[in-house]
Amino acid sequence: MLFHYHFWTPFIEETEEFYKANGFHVSQRIGRYQNEFQSFNPPQTWEDFRNKPILFRIIEMKKGAINITFGFGKKVRFDHIGFLVSDDDRRKIIDSAKQMHRNIQVNERRTFIGTPYGFRIELQTNHDVVESEDSPISIHELDISTTSKDFQQFFIKLFKKDMSEIVPIFGDKTTITRAVINHISLKIATDPNGVTLQNKTIA
Repeated sequence: MLFHYHFWTPFIEETEEFYKANGFHVSQRIGRYQNEFQSFNPPQTWEDFRNKPILFRIIEMKKGAINITFGFGKKVRFDHIGFLVSDDDRRKIIDSAKQMHRNIQVNERRTFIGTPYGFRIELQTNHDVVESEDSPISIHELDISTTSKDFQQFFIKLFKKDMSEIVPIFGDKTTITRAVINHISLKIATDPNGVTLQNKTIA
């Protein structure tokens, strides 16, 4: 199940406010302050730490079966997408990645697989990364701009099935351009990083 995407962005507070306006809630904020990583989780708000020089490593927001994260970067950069998979499927996908000679990083929480397109694919088996795996609020598809002609074939080869939720769009750089979401009521169309949210009922 496609559940996740991550960006690096200079628009940290603006990105959080955008997703809050669309019904997401902050589950954690981790940032570097006074030379160590600290949490600034709710109920703390930006007014509690706005004047502190915090370098946010990750802000995590959840809604239904969706998890969106972002951290501070000097410019907007799409980093990875994430799939919630079973242990068995994770092993099969890793085997495919090995056959494709892709870079693989495995740790206790998640697995990352490198792609030829400048972003990574996360394989996640921990169900606590979303509010509810059975929620109707979920990612229907992501439009990802790319200059590559074999983009879709890469996903089919890696996952051994058609990946209709990943839609390649011709563009001059690799990034997510649109996220179509099931059962969401939208207030604002495009996030500060260029991702347009769209309700599946009007897609």
